[in-house]
Amino acid sequence: MKKLFILFLSATLLLSGCSIGDLKKQIGMSDTSENAGVPRETVHDFNMPEAPGTTVYGNSAISIDASNTADGYVMIRYGGSAPKVQVQIHNPDGTEYDYPLEISDYHALPLTGGNGTYQIDVLENVTEDMYSVGLSQKVRVELADEFRPYLFPNQYVNYTADSEAVQKGVELSDDSTDDISFITNVYNWVIKNISYDTDLASNVTVNYIPSVDATYASKKGICFDYASLMSAMLRSQDIPTKLVVGYSGTAYHAWISVYLEGKGWVDDIIEFNGSDWSLMDPTLAANNANNDSAVKEYVGDGSNYTAKYTY
Repeated sequence: MKKLFILFLSATLLLSGCSIGDLKKQIGMSDTSENAGVPRETVHDFNMPEAPGTTVYGNSAISIDASNTADGYVMIRYGGSAPKVQVQIHNPDGTEYDYPLEISDYHALPLTGGNGTYQIDVLENVTEDMYSVGLSQKVRVELADEFRPYLFPNQYVNYTADSEAVQKGVELSDDSTDDISFITNVYNWVIKNISYDTDLASNVTVNYIPSVDATYASKKGICFDYASLMSAMLRSQDIPTKLVVGYSGTAYHAWISVYLEGKGWVDDIIEFNGSDWSLMDPTLAANNANNDSAVKEYVGDGSNYTAKYTY
């Protein structure tokens, strides 16, 4: 993956958050509804990827556990001698996703191309940038529903039931009355507590993998870390969340989209200004507080953002 960069207008601006009441009004929900004051039903039984061994492809060095493709992921393990391993997942529409694979136990890789036949190639490093195919396998996928790939951890939204970010999600859910207020609480917590890591942005390497646990502990990160952390907190509470990687202008960037009951997928939004949705980009918001008009001018109708990958 190319070096990740972040767009922000000024790191010296103060922080402002999103209003729960305003968001509710903007999507037609009332703060005085019959559910006012009633806590959201917090999730404690988190969706976690598994490798049960029901359907497994592979050889002595490589295993692809495709037992849970209906949930939108495969589990892949490498136990060979190659120093580096890459996985290429070819979606049914022909698009290709590349993942660096850690050489250890099983790792969950997402299947975000919908229903159909995927081709999974596990590539072993031979020398320098040269790789050979260690295993190539076609897998037929029929998702249980369109949301499943966006409700589980995966390599780029990687968390466990014990992750501090997940436990913070539980805490914020307990203080929320519904999904809208929970999403807003998570959003505001992230932009208020995570600062942009300019040193990491200057030195980030190819194949950078965000760590939800490390970002939560250090309270800093780049755009990929912001999007990954927020996605983890939302997914763990059963809010379907897409982590999207693409371009902000000419810079490589990451953001999120969420599914709202009764509204559908709300792509690339922070808030509604009465006529247009603005991008839900926690990095941009955290680094552009009190410059709301400048943010909205840049975000506009979303044309400055071009999605390339969805995880």
